[in-house]
Amino acid sequence: MTGTGNITVIGLGAMGAAIAGALLAKGFKVTVWNRTPEKAAPLVRKGITLATGPAAAIAASLVTIVCVSDYQAAAEILDTTGVPATLDGRTLIQLSAGTPGDARSLDARVRGEGGHCLHGGIAAWPRQIGTSEAMITASGDKAVFDQQLYVLEALAGTVNFAGEAPGTSATLATAAMAYLAGNWIGFCYGALICEKEGLNVDEFGQLMESFTPMLATEVRHMGEVIRYNRFSDPESTINTTGLGLRLLLRHTREAGLHTALPALAADIFNKAIAAGYGREEHAAIIKILRRQDS
Repeated sequence: MTGTGNITVIGLGAMGAAIAGALLAKGFKVTVWNRTPEKAAPLVRKGITLATGPAAAIAASLVTIVCVSDYQAAAEILDTTGVPATLDGRTLIQLSAGTPGDARSLDARVRGEGGHCLHGGIAAWPRQIGTSEAMITASGDKAVFDQQLYVLEALAGTVNFAGEAPGTSATLATAAMAYLAGNWIGFCYGALICEKEGLNVDEFGQLMESFTPMLATEVRHMGEVIRYNRFSDPESTINTTGLGLRLLLRHTREAGLHTALPALAADIFNKAIAAGYGREEHAAIIKILRRQDS
């Protein structure tokens, strides 16, 4: 949808600048503010307005997107002189990183000033903002979400409503980071194994790319298995995966590699086997992860 009207963007890091640029390209009249004004220069040359301060920036539009380092930085901006008075009747779309508690706190604060707040998580690199490749998951008041959907759709090809609880999008973003962290570390560890054996890492990357459809199906399957407690009809068991991890650990020791990652994985699966879950679906390791003493 082509934008009509004013919108403000606070924060001009790589992601914030991409957001401002995408909104301008979609037809919005954009006002920006950043602690370091020099970062706005390329955008100002394209026709974007640089506000003199955060209060002036928020006052310039009925909708403000905040994309700074985290919720703490956002809260500090809201503490700036004159800002609270500008929030009445306006909508804040918070796209900064934070915890569910951060989201709940900021949401209550904005509502206390008579404003509205949406909380979103971005699944995209800055270069993907404004394209079909980007995804935003948002939570907050459904009526506000519906009203601002056209703004979010200007930034991402896929926009998901996660629910009315303010902290939902932050919860999902943190959960996704847990998955991605394991994915990134796991790939680099696999690359290290390939390097040690004289294999080309780019070919390993191509191999893993070919696994992508299978992995996508797998994560959906694991979500359903865990939610509905369907661990007893496995295609792959904890026993089988545990053996594979023990071989991985032996390989890395023989190769003289850092063993922290395979040792951690093997330990979790070994605990699951010791607890009697060996014949269950490998997602049953969540029973171990749920324990405080694991």
